[in-house]
Amino acid sequence: MSLLKRLGLLLTLSLVLVQCGKKSEPEFHLRASLLVNESHTWFQAFEYFSEILEERTNGRIVLDNYHSEQLAKESEAIRMIRAGVIDMTTTGSPLSNWVEILTFCELPFLLRDSTDMRVLINSDIGKRMEQEMIDKIGLRPLGQFPGGPRHLTSNRPIKHPDDLKGLIVRVPNVPSFVTAWEALGAKPTPMAFSEVFTSLQQGTVEAQENGFAIIKAGGFFEVQKYVNQTAHVVSWTYPVIGEEKFQMFPEDLRKIFLQAVEDMVKHEHKLFLKDQEKIKSDLEEAGMTLVEVDKDAFGEAARESIFNSLSPEMQKVYNDILKLRE
Repeated sequence: MSLLKRLGLLLTLSLVLVQCGKKSEPEFHLRASLLVNESHTWFQAFEYFSEILEERTNGRIVLDNYHSEQLAKESEAIRMIRAGVIDMTTTGSPLSNWVEILTFCELPFLLRDSTDMRVLINSDIGKRMEQEMIDKIGLRPLGQFPGGPRHLTSNRPIKHPDDLKGLIVRVPNVPSFVTAWEALGAKPTPMAFSEVFTSLQQGTVEAQENGFAIIKAGGFFEVQKYVNQTAHVVSWTYPVIGEEKFQMFPEDLRKIFLQAVEDMVKHEHKLFLKDQEKIKSDLEEAGMTLVEVDKDAFGEAARESIFNSLSPEMQKVYNDILKLRE
């Protein structure tokens, strides 16, 4: 074989090897915007989901996760999914800005515990909430992540609604949260989650409310002394994908995607239960004091205002939810 032919053969082989080594582009390259940081179970669950999804689809679906509202604030992420700019997020009560019935996934002083929460999720009302997410907002819910009870953090102990007078409390951009804290005598200030730590540090707001896991993940123990155990909301969040994107998946990928979702939700629940076992002691070790409060007094002070803020149709749903608890 002549030198020229050998060189040609080597060049051909090199090109073949390069092409074989090239990773093919995925059919679907998804992006998820999450409000929590890397240490939170929701982000960890999405990372697990990303791994198993890419593996099971042989790289046909790839998911990149962005924590700490790097891509968008929570409400803006919903708008970006609806516009097709990004694909996934976790969300809950902020959806009530689009559809009123979604207020019930985090309505203050409605549910007593995780049993009440599970009953609501599995009821006809819970199914209606999820269907309206698809039909009216264009978001497909992919199960639920528990958030645990939400508590108030502050730099003075709050045991009774009388202790709240004038306290500036950061709340998510959710009408029912504003109504509840106003009824309790505080000054609620809606604010994106990623701005909360700095605002507490600078004194723009004096308190905030969230579940234990987010209090820890947000590092609020560095700028807040007390966790006042109000348990005013028993909450969950929905991992969601844009419905239009979901409908683009061919049948085989849709089946794999939904099975991976199911495994993600189970994985997150295990992480959540493990996390809850030690998180209170972690916060105490970090210098926070856990305060027992008069829960009945908080509920009695806020419930009427919350109920009256609902439309007549939603007041009926509220009463139907109370019947589920009986």
